[in-house]
Amino acid sequence: MVKIAVCGASGRMGKRIISLVLSTGGVELAGACEAKAHQNIGMDAGDIAGHSKSGVIISDSLENTLKNADVLIDFSSKDSAVSNVRAAADRKVPVVMGTTGLTEDDRKKIRICAKTIPVLLSSNMSVGVNLLLQIVGDIALMLGEEYDIEIIESHHKMKKDSPSGTALSFAEAIKKALDGRGRNMKFVFGREGICGEKDKDEIGIHAVRSGDVIGEHTVIYCGAGEKIEVKHTAHTRDTLARGAIRAAVWLKGKPSGFYTMKDVLFGK
Repeated sequence: MVKIAVCGASGRMGKRIISLVLSTGGVELAGACEAKAHQNIGMDAGDIAGHSKSGVIISDSLENTLKNADVLIDFSSKDSAVSNVRAAADRKVPVVMGTTGLTEDDRKKIRICAKTIPVLLSSNMSVGVNLLLQIVGDIALMLGEEYDIEIIESHHKMKKDSPSGTALSFAEAIKKALDGRGRNMKFVFGREGICGEKDKDEIGIHAVRSGDVIGEHTVIYCGAGEKIEVKHTAHTRDTLARGAIRAAVWLKGKPSGFYTMKDVLFGK
């Protein structure tokens, strides 16, 4: 039995993770945490998640939330992510981090914590997305310089960061593959005005925010006379929540270090 605590318990992802933990065998909800003064502090986590009562009360103390936890799943905010990982590291509790919008400095600080505990950080917990991350660079390599590359992502209008962490992960995977062949790929975020012709070493990244779209990512490779699209659509947040739970089960008992969903799916 893996005892899971959830930080960001009242958020869209937090509620789905809690609901699925409560209905999935082999895992148990050990704690739930929210920011201080949040309206749901003191409420039953199961009630807030739209599930039956869990007996776990949402707390504003991460220290109390971690007391009985084997693993912490964090889907809070970029402002609290680093402090949450540090608190978990102080208590030797592994962390699955799904919070997006992190800066490079945030990532460096999280990697420092990974010297003390196992930390798994992923911009997207979907199994399908992480499978595509393994192949988008290979496709770019096989197609060659004559194919332009663009990435379009769509999310709900409440999403705070733009472009999505997943879109950036796709771009970085392609850049790593092509830079390894002597190119120097650069990112261009949207376009406006007279931009001139597209540079062959340019990856365009575009964000759409509308309605309640959970997440769509399309990588476009376009050459003379043909266009190839690699697309992933998340129809429900449960896809991401299941991935996070799978990562938490996998992470328990691992040595300290920095991990990604790639390690969960393909081993490390």
